[in-house]
Amino acid sequence: MSDRGPTLVVIHADESCLGNGRDGANPGGAGSLLEYRSGDRIEREDVFISSESTTNNRMALAGAIATFALLHQRQRRAHVAYVSDSQYLIKGMTEWLPNWRDRGWRRKGGKIENLALWKKLDEVSAPFDVEWIWVRGHAGHPKNEYANDLAMRAASELIHSEGAVPSQFDEWFAARRRLFRDYDPDDAFRRMESGSKD
Repeated sequence: MSDRGPTLVVIHADESCLGNGRDGANPGGAGSLLEYRSGDRIEREDVFISSESTTNNRMALAGAIATFALLHQRQRRAHVAYVSDSQYLIKGMTEWLPNWRDRGWRRKGGKIENLALWKKLDEVSAPFDVEWIWVRGHAGHPKNEYANDLAMRAASELIHSEGAVPSQFDEWFAARRRLFRDYDPDDAFRRMESGSKD
């Protein structure tokens, strides 16, 4: 991605925690599929991280932080559509966090869970014009399913992409095309570009 001015970056993200809420160490992962235009092409990259012991909510925040930190390192000025099935993340960024910030990072009902992560996400996403979009998980949305697979693999193998890597989405989608017969991944991105949600 080159820094040529504001553009659209669509991020489909998901998180996983193996044994979420169970006693003991629960490994987790987060995965993001990044899409952006490069000339006439739609480029795709993957970002994934893991943690040896975590929760779903922490991984949703950590995955978003890692993805926005990457965009920040590239000095992108971008409009970002961040698509996730985490109501915790989406409600947090659109409803809760602005109020917490206005109250000096306090909430009416007591302390803010995962406060350091919320503050970091607020910081790294601030340079971007972000639209936070919720989708229902495990409801047949191909790019959400792909992000889920990235997160599950990261959690089970405890691996990190160490930045963005070329995406395997096209191969993943080709192997599952019969499940998503009427879905065109490039057309879905173009609809996002034109302002209609995927």
